[in-house]
Amino acid sequence: MKTNLSRNEFLKSMGFKGASLLAVYCAASGLSSCSKEENVTPSSNVKAGTPATGVDFTLDLTKTDYSKLNNPDGFVIVNQIVVVRVNSTTFSAVTQVCSHEGNVAVSYANGGFNCSVHGAMYDINGKGLNAEGARGLTTYKTALTGTNLRVFS
Repeated sequence: MKTNLSRNEFLKSMGFKGASLLAVYCAASGLSSCSKEENVTPSSNVKAGTPATGVDFTLDLTKTDYSKLNNPDGFVIVNQIVVVRVNSTTFSAVTQVCSHEGNVAVSYANGGFNCSVHGAMYDINGKGLNAEGARGLTTYKTALTGTNLRVFS
């Protein structure tokens, strides 16, 4: 009787556990990034997509849904766009659609953007930082007026 095991099950059967399991799994998967991601809100809708065009919306930062943007490194995902407060006066907005394979899985962590599907990494301006992110991300303009943040193309 032939039994099929997933890579994870195989590694566990070899005695790997915890951090060593993660390290071997990531090395075996050929991933370029296996860092711990904090404050990441992965998309539950991971599928192929195209970056939004004709973007123009305003977020009221007094509303609970967008209050994370009142603090540096706070971010929200709206209309498949990741919006981050970089510092007291600067915001960054990029598509949630990864340029590597079109997965809707880009989020923000540790001062940059990353895709949880294949490990693509981007700087705060959407520039690719590794082979998977080489094409960069579509970026959007932002303008803060009082407590309203406008995101537009």
